[in-house]
Amino acid sequence: MSLPIVAIIGRPNVGKSTLVNRLAKDKHAIVHDQPGITRDRTYQNAFWQDRDFTVVDTGGLIFSDDSELIPQIREQTMLALNEATVAIFVVNGQEGVTPGDLEIATWLRQQSVPVLVAVNKCESETTGIVQAAEFWKLGLGEPIPISAIHGNGTGELLDELIAYLPPTSVGEETPEIKIAIVGRPNVGKSSLFNSITGENRCIVSPISGTTRDAIDTVIEKDGQVYRLIDTAGIRKKKNVEYGAEFFSINRSFRAIRRSDVVLLVLDALDEVTDQDLKLAGRIIEEGKAVVLIINKWDAIDKDSYTIYQYKELINSRLYYMDWAEMIFVSAKTGQRVSKILDLAQVAAQEHKRRVSTAVINEVIQEAIARQSPPTTRQGKQGKIYYGTQVSSGPPTIALFVNDPQRFSENYRRYLEHQFRQQLGFTGTPIRLLWKGKKVRQAEKESANRATKV
Repeated sequence: MSLPIVAIIGRPNVGKSTLVNRLAKDKHAIVHDQPGITRDRTYQNAFWQDRDFTVVDTGGLIFSDDSELIPQIREQTMLALNEATVAIFVVNGQEGVTPGDLEIATWLRQQSVPVLVAVNKCESETTGIVQAAEFWKLGLGEPIPISAIHGNGTGELLDELIAYLPPTSVGEETPEIKIAIVGRPNVGKSSLFNSITGENRCIVSPISGTTRDAIDTVIEKDGQVYRLIDTAGIRKKKNVEYGAEFFSINRSFRAIRRSDVVLLVLDALDEVTDQDLKLAGRIIEEGKAVVLIINKWDAIDKDSYTIYQYKELINSRLYYMDWAEMIFVSAKTGQRVSKILDLAQVAAQEHKRRVSTAVINEVIQEAIARQSPPTTRQGKQGKIYYGTQVSSGPPTIALFVNDPQRFSENYRRYLEHQFRQQLGFTGTPIRLLWKGKKVRQAEKESANRATKV
């Protein structure tokens, strides 16, 4: 399951994230002119020739500064190097060798991990060789001139890199459940991420906006593989300026789209805010399975009735997500955190579950017997001819009727409730597609035209 790890290390703003995106052939890591954008370790899979590996981006390494978050960023870089098979030390060819480079090089020479020196921002092949030559003084072997933004020299770098990587073993991949941890800033997402994984993977700080990249970690529990994705806190759009936070939030939305299950983290001290409601709506819009995580439960003064009062309050605010499982946890103490993955697994299974047409029509007939479709003011009644599940992830059921306009919103909710009551679908939204006679006739005519052509 685990691939060899290549750690990308260097000072702030030398182009580490740009190189990570180049090697992974993706734009997952945030790239910005502002120093200190990358803070946590972020992982992406990559390959070259017949070798697969994982490349880990790290924050800018500074030894001479212990100001806000710098020690935590340094710790994350050291952890990345400890698990790496090989490291790539990225330097800026346009600036030349700096005291910070020399300090990092001294530290790297004391480590047991082999190191390649990538001299970035060498845009010209002619001048790049001259720029790179200066970095021999680092004492880490031959410096390789590259341009991460244009791709120059990265092939030569990868040719050198794969000499340190073991051959890729061919085996059957275990299907993984992708879980995105989503919520407002400072609700405890990174603490929860660290508590679930059992390691210090994300920097935890009371400073709002500490997490910027979407951070992936693969873990296994009881034979099931999970990919956990920690995300940046999502604030109201009007409060977000273009820049690092803008890109972070876009990564968070992208994490929701690529996930199977979303852990929507709420702060028990704040109950349910308007921003929580907007996030819940966005998750439903994307059609994702959900587990509601009520964090900081240890900070609440409670008696035997408190949890029931909270459930009632949350359900009244998030009434359109009453199908999601709810769990009260403390990422700080670990209370009930071990149960989260089990709930996520159930939600993922329900999200992808298919039900036969025969069973769906049994539910429809029972629902109609209990409560007939409404009659319009013109005396016309809605009729449901039959239904069938047309897709999963989320479960989507097509209902073939005489006229969708004859079914009120109340009856549509009633029917969805009957599906949930009879079929389950715990933890996942259900989509009902109402198809009338005119739509079906148009589909038939389109199919006939296609056949003639």
